[in-house]
Amino acid sequence: MKLLFAIKNMCNAKGGAEKVLSIVINGLVKSGHDVALVTFDSKNSESFYQLSEGVRRIYIDIGDSGAKANLPITLRRMSALRSLLRDEKPDVFIPFMHSMFVPAAFASVGLNIPILASEHIVPQHYKKRKFEYLLLILSSFFVSKITVLSEAVKKTYPALLRNKMIVMPNPVQLNDKYIHEHSNKDNNLILNVGRLTEQKDQETLIKAFSFLSDDFPDWTVRIVGEGEDHEKLDQLIRDLNLNSKVALAGTTKNIEAEYSAATIFALPSKYESFGLATAEAMLCGLPVVGFMNCPGTNEIIRHMKNGLLVETKECRAKAFSEVLRTLMQDKELRTRLGKQGREDSK
Repeated sequence: MKLLFAIKNMCNAKGGAEKVLSIVINGLVKSGHDVALVTFDSKNSESFYQLSEGVRRIYIDIGDSGAKANLPITLRRMSALRSLLRDEKPDVFIPFMHSMFVPAAFASVGLNIPILASEHIVPQHYKKRKFEYLLLILSSFFVSKITVLSEAVKKTYPALLRNKMIVMPNPVQLNDKYIHEHSNKDNNLILNVGRLTEQKDQETLIKAFSFLSDDFPDWTVRIVGEGEDHEKLDQLIRDLNLNSKVALAGTTKNIEAEYSAATIFALPSKYESFGLATAEAMLCGLPVVGFMNCPGTNEIIRHMKNGLLVETKECRAKAFSEVLRTLMQDKELRTRLGKQGREDSK
């Protein structure tokens, strides 16, 4: 089958959706399909995640793929996409994330090419993005199906969209070396992996740790990721005198080593569509902590079975710190939760 995948950015983007895309298309190439990938990256730029040599790369080098596009750039990209679809004539066109499938849907009108739009976020993301949500709804008229990551996520969308949605959970894939070896459970390291944004809410983790650092002087926090909140979080760390205890580590291509070195995985996100990093941490045997009211986290973590869920109270940071304290002072509990988490993630 001739498959054309598309995503806005594979060069600078280092998130879960891009990782999932690389896993999916590499697997499809291995299965014998004709797979091409189109992005808005600059020509011949390298993907952050490794792609099979069998994946044919196509670059629509219009504007900065890592920045928000204005209307003229968006219209030029849509025109280029339409020309590409006419030339390629794929059996199926699979654009990932609304930043790609919304313009792709409008660009393909009348071409009779089935579009499988892959959504990786929840409606809460659009609360402050009303126009983007309107475009999402309008684009649904021009796609065949929309994949979402869970039944719970599907239920949060209006019926107009739900009628076209099918559930396709993310694959969880790590290097076998790290899956089968025991993590360093005595490292006294709390790990967070995610883009530095309001959604991921690393601010709550940093504040929570500030309540604990005096009582647990040999513990540290490591936050792996980059994003628009970097400066704000860096300033918060300095303000709380946690410079030697909390590290903003940037991104890495060896995320398995980060999981392997950690003792606890903490994700204080406000919402997730599918907690890929949480599932990966569990696969590496880490006990995990997240908020009970966080979609995408509360479906993966089973309280007191494979991790701990935090009840949302008036002060998120204080509530999170109390649950972290429970794990930090109980090695037997960490071991039991981590063992069950590994089995559940498999």
